[in-house]
Amino acid sequence: MLTHFDFVYAAEHTRFQMPFVNLALVPELGTSYWLPAQIGYLAAAELVLLALPFDSHRAAELGFVTRVVAQADLMPTALDTAHRLTRQPVGAVRASKRLMRRVLGAQMAAASELEIREYASGLQSHDAKEALTAFFEKRQPDFTRFKATAGGPLQ
Repeated sequence: MLTHFDFVYAAEHTRFQMPFVNLALVPELGTSYWLPAQIGYLAAAELVLLALPFDSHRAAELGFVTRVVAQADLMPTALDTAHRLTRQPVGAVRASKRLMRRVLGAQMAAASELEIREYASGLQSHDAKEALTAFFEKRQPDFTRFKATAGGPLQ
């Protein structure tokens, strides 16, 4: 969800993760388009395919967060930004956002449509059922029990 906000502030010890693949699912909300476009394919592949947690400094380095601040400064920073934004001319803010997001919007909508289909299909897979069962049973999933449900070899 962070990819859809204009400003994101994170405390120094905040942890992030893109757990889709760990749950035998695919990215959603246009993430499959936005992430490689924003941070490059290699970094996006590492975050999505390996689903490893990363800290706020890595998030800032990748462009996920606007700024990393001390925990005590998190809310004051967010409120200061909100107050500054409310003092800006509304029309110019809206038009600027529209211009900056115009290209992203069409591609993200197309990606989101494809993601919805893959996500729905993935929810029905043996892998997703195993991932969710393992999560609730607080154990590591065992994906070797079922044949791959995806269409063919890895691409």
